[in-house]
Amino acid sequence: MYLPKHFAEDDISEIHALMRAHPLATLISHGPDGLNANHIPLLLGDAAPCGKLQGHVARANPLWKPGEVVGEVLVVFQGDESYISPSGYATKAEHGKVVPTWNYAAVHAYGEMTVIDDPAWVLDQVSTLTSIHEAMLPKPWAVGDAPADYIEKMLGAIVGIEIRINRLLGKWKVSQNQPAENRASLIAALEKASDPMAGLIRARQQ
Repeated sequence: MYLPKHFAEDDISEIHALMRAHPLATLISHGPDGLNANHIPLLLGDAAPCGKLQGHVARANPLWKPGEVVGEVLVVFQGDESYISPSGYATKAEHGKVVPTWNYAAVHAYGEMTVIDDPAWVLDQVSTLTSIHEAMLPKPWAVGDAPADYIEKMLGAIVGIEIRINRLLGKWKVSQNQPAENRASLIAALEKASDPMAGLIRARQQ
């Protein structure tokens, strides 16, 4: 990933927070047929030094089969993103030397993937994933709400995966390269539009 120093995010707590807030990740692997990308919700667990990711894939997905993944995998987490119009910059009225761009926060996680073909492990993984995302609903659904024989059948159709993260890269491209007056005017414009990007820019004001 192209990562200018002023866009680099090195705070692992910030990086982990984005990964937890945006769990639907793109898992990129390399195998006999070249590059492969899968979109999978992954849970971040604590494990030194960078954490570990746990999820599951369909048994019909060749990703988990022996020989399908060679070497490291790359997992991409995409956070908040916004198109940035030149009209949001204070300097537009002064000299007009402004162009559009795109602001975003993203994390790249690198590591080795392990397959866990264990129904008990997978049940725990899907139960945890479900409880996290159902918690915000007025009547949360739980895995135990479905008939046991049905859940057993569903578990047989999926396989667990775990990725121990070896390296993390965080990129917060949130207007750090703009002068203070442009950052201030952009924050005001984005807040007026209720765009969460305003908060990311404000948090990284220099």
